[in-house]
Amino acid sequence: MKPITRTAGREHRAGMLAFFALFPGFFFYHTALGLGKIPAVLGGYFAPVSLLLLPMLFFVYASKVRRNMDYLGKSDVAFFLYLAYFALIVGVNAAAGANLVIVSNHVLGIIFMLNVFFAFRLCDLGERRFRQMALGSLLAMSAIVFAYAVDGSFYLAPLGTAKNPESLASYQGFSRSYLFTFAAAIAYTRPVQLRIVLYCLAAPTLFVNTARSEFAALLFMIPIIELYHARHKSLMTAIFIVLFLLIYSNLDQLLSMLPSNRVLELLDLSHSSSANKRHHLSEYAMNSIAQFPIFGDYASYSPGLYSHNVLSAWVDTGLVGFLFVLGILIVPAIPMFFKGYFAQQRSSEFILGFSLCCITVLLLITAHYFTDMLIGATMAAYSSYRYGMTHAFNRTSDIGPSAPRHPDLRQAMPGAGAPGI
Repeated sequence: MKPITRTAGREHRAGMLAFFALFPGFFFYHTALGLGKIPAVLGGYFAPVSLLLLPMLFFVYASKVRRNMDYLGKSDVAFFLYLAYFALIVGVNAAAGANLVIVSNHVLGIIFMLNVFFAFRLCDLGERRFRQMALGSLLAMSAIVFAYAVDGSFYLAPLGTAKNPESLASYQGFSRSYLFTFAAAIAYTRPVQLRIVLYCLAAPTLFVNTARSEFAALLFMIPIIELYHARHKSLMTAIFIVLFLLIYSNLDQLLSMLPSNRVLELLDLSHSSSANKRHHLSEYAMNSIAQFPIFGDYASYSPGLYSHNVLSAWVDTGLVGFLFVLGILIVPAIPMFFKGYFAQQRSSEFILGFSLCCITVLLLITAHYFTDMLIGATMAAYSSYRYGMTHAFNRTSDIGPSAPRHPDLRQAMPGAGAPGI
């Protein structure tokens, strides 16, 4: 085996280890914790595991960049600059006496985004072994959700079997692990029949898991992915419209067949206590922005009472941070849509990056904090796509098959060796 092949293999293994440790590993750890099979040996799991993984991932990524500077793309640099700017804001305010709980949460947020970026950047998501493990993880996670759901909702705390219930993850942590694994698997699933099976598995799983944001993100991904793969996009659009109208016209009958849980609040958020609370937090953030429009008002809220949308970036990092985080997501999305979404050649790398970008922007606008780990995954997926597009050795030939090789020059050039040649 060539040294470069062995090195690439180590990089992919490091990325795969990080991916499965951070996402399916988190899900299975908290399942075992919630069922009382293990104590909270790793606390809440994500923070200690991230701290353990970060040195290895940084070393592997840096080694890759040292061997090949082209691997460090513009999107990588933009993402690192954003994290550096964010870290500077956190450091300055920590020195000025900001709330240490919020400061520590932001430091962990930076580490989490960085780890997820490294995991997605280094991992070969199209590798057969990765795809098999991702599909197996999805099946196992869905089986756990359905097996331990009570009255149509999955949450292990009410079972009362956890040895350390204070360390047990919320439904959001379980749903996050499932959505990340699903996104990585579905992008590299070419057969439409298998994609449909995965949709039919994932949608009920996230519904029973009761996380509205991740459930909405999944539903948002489906038409994006299927329209991309469709040869006749107008026909596929018409099919989605017909399906929507059928569902809407029979909504009452469908709802009567579903178990009642908080996901159904998406149909009428005015009756959702969580949505009303988030609305008030957004109003509070807008008041803070109105008073401090340029530099924001870092940690001006009690821990946990932040705006659940991208306005949180303006409050904590000022106007520059707000524009920065939107810029690193929207600037790549526009050329991806016009240059890649309607291209004849289908690319799993493209649809992973584009679909992640779409759901990240959606969730930042509606429900998620600005340290969302989807930002790291989106930037890594986009960077991997651009790297593959700009380096011929990572691409399928756009022209055709290579010219036939001949063992002897005279076979390739019959006139070679003749006088005058």
